[in-house]
Amino acid sequence: MSENLIITIGRECGSGGRHIGQKLAEELGVKCYDKELLNLAAKNSGLCKELFETHDEKPTSSFLYSLVMDTYSLGYTNSAYMDMPINHKIFLAQFDTIKQLAAEESCIIIGRCADYALADFPNVVSVFITADEDAKIKTLMERHQISESQAKDVMIKTDKKRASYYNYYSSKRWGDSKSYDLCINSSKVGMDGAIKIIKAFAEAKQAYRRK
Repeated sequence: MSENLIITIGRECGSGGRHIGQKLAEELGVKCYDKELLNLAAKNSGLCKELFETHDEKPTSSFLYSLVMDTYSLGYTNSAYMDMPINHKIFLAQFDTIKQLAAEESCIIIGRCADYALADFPNVVSVFITADEDAKIKTLMERHQISESQAKDVMIKTDKKRASYYNYYSSKRWGDSKSYDLCINSSKVGMDGAIKIIKAFAEAKQAYRRK
C-alpha cells in the first residue's frame, strides 16, 4: 500500500476549504486536485470532459448504491457497467482516478468523496472545513460580488448538493465529525491557523502510525 501522504478536504461553501487546500499544497510542495481531478478522470476513462463538469458533485437517486459498488468491483467491461447511468460511470471514473493519484504521489484532494475512496489507504488525513454562517456569507458576497440574500442562497444550495452527493455515494455523513479525522472551523482560526493545525495533525498521525 502506498505510503504517500494524502490529505482530503471536505468543505462547506464559503468556508475557504479550497483555498486552504491550495495554500497547504504550496507549503507542502505537492499538488492540489480540485477541478483538475475532472480532467484526469475524463482522460483516464475516455468519457467527455464536459460530462464530468455537468455532473460534478451532484447527487442522484435513480440507482441503487449497492449496485454501483458491485459493478465497480466487477470492472468496466461487464454489461452492468455498459447499462449504467452516466452519472454513475462518472463517479466510478473519479473513484479510480483518486485511488490512482494516491498510489502515485502525495497530494491534496478537494471534495468528491476522496476520503471514502481512500478508506483503505492508511496514510490519509481526512479533513472537514466549516465556518460560522455570517463568515461564509461575507466570503461569498465578496468572492462573487453578490447580495447577502444571494450569497445565502448559493451557500444553502451548494452545501445541500455536496451533502446529498457524499451521503449517497459514501457510507458516511457529510459534515459529521465522525466521518473525518479532523474538523476545523476556519472562522475561528483563519486560513493560516487551519493550515498549521492540519500540518500538525498529519505529522502526529504519521508519527503515531510508525510506533
